[in-house]
Amino acid sequence: MIFGNIENKKEFEYLEDGIKKCLEYANSHDLLSYEKGSYEIDGQKLFVNIVEYTTTSAQERFWEAHKKYLDLHLMLDGSEQIDLNFIQNMSLKDFVDEDDFLPMDGDKNSSVILKAGDFLICYPSDGHRTAVAVDGPEKIKKAIFKVQI
Repeated sequence: MIFGNIENKKEFEYLEDGIKKCLEYANSHDLLSYEKGSYEIDGQKLFVNIVEYTTTSAQERFWEAHKKYLDLHLMLDGSEQIDLNFIQNMSLKDFVDEDDFLPMDGDKNSSVILKAGDFLICYPSDGHRTAVAVDGPEKIKKAIFKVQI
């Protein structure tokens, strides 16, 4: 996993091209004005999902990871805690191939708090639990870039 801020994108030039394309796209498009939904950037190789929801307690949320895509979560508005642990520390359930969804159970070993401009990159070994409230429920808007790997 990699935690950063879009303002410091030059620090991440060593990352793979797909991630650099996400950051370039975010800098050249007004994602905050996008409606909820999925937007193709490079077919199924790279797309972005714009989501809006209200954060809640960790007990109300679920753990996940992905095998076919990495996630780049970019906060557009609001704040959200994302809990993290490596999948080898978790109890894995059956992978749902058509949704690229690996559900799991377990405890967090760390968390990050995303605020506007912050991003978190989750690789296949990074279990994550999103939409956890920071100081109480809050409506957020976020871009989730999906990069095929």
